[in-house]
Amino acid sequence: MTTLNNNHLRVSIRPQGAELTSIFHKSSGIEHLWQADPLVWPWHGPNLFPVVGGCLNNQLLIDGQAYPMERHGFTRRSMFETTESSDTHAVFTLRSSDVTRVHYPYEFLFQVIYEIDGPVLTITYRVVNEDDQTVYFQLGAHPAFTVPFRTGEAYEDYFIEFENEEPLQTHRLTADGYFSGETESVPTTGNRLMLTKSLFDRDALVLKNISSRRVTLQSQHHNHALSVSFSSFPYLGLWAKPGANFVCIEPWLGCADSDGELVPIEQKELIQQVASGKVFEATLTINVE
Repeated sequence: MTTLNNNHLRVSIRPQGAELTSIFHKSSGIEHLWQADPLVWPWHGPNLFPVVGGCLNNQLLIDGQAYPMERHGFTRRSMFETTESSDTHAVFTLRSSDVTRVHYPYEFLFQVIYEIDGPVLTITYRVVNEDDQTVYFQLGAHPAFTVPFRTGEAYEDYFIEFENEEPLQTHRLTADGYFSGETESVPTTGNRLMLTKSLFDRDALVLKNISSRRVTLQSQHHNHALSVSFSSFPYLGLWAKPGANFVCIEPWLGCADSDGELVPIEQKELIQQVASGKVFEATLTINVE
């Protein structure tokens, strides 16, 4: 376990998946990250790579060959190497190997970089192409934030406030986790999405066409808040296990497949690419206000 510390935050990351396990705000004494109850949902904040969401038939089609690929990719179960570490900065690295090539035939280096500065945690994803061809991928974040923040409050006391007041439309998923082609309006109050225990009964809310690049999780009863800024990520997923005391705020560069036929990786929705010898980076921030 690697721990970052400053006067505001204590942040812990485990080598499996380079996954956040704690975002502790010192002055308030609030643990903001879901503590992975295995009877409810056994993760804290997985990093998603090289796919986001589910692939049809659990397969990824690359150069005409189908490779086995689990939902959200293999990195959340992979052991990363801690290649840099200080009180406020850490770099976790996963290199292509015989294990990854079974699922994803590219030569790559995938890094997750964490840095704290005051009350702000910055997460940078870096994909280095070590192959002699273009590497295609998706990536995303999946942090689960505990709701409510304080004892004596209810889940329904909380809301997610969007940077801009805009209509929200979710893209519906089938029971197997693929896009059905259907959309549905999401009721809001101004720029606020009120949390309820039934909000995610039909799976995640997938927002593809929003202009907001920051959302804030907050109570109606006090000003302690947590915001997520995601300028590098055009899609946003919101999800919780129905009835659980958390909400996931998930910036995505990619998404699940649509129901139908498997398509080559380069045709997947919101697919990213990096040329041979080049580096791709995307950054998000979590700010405890």
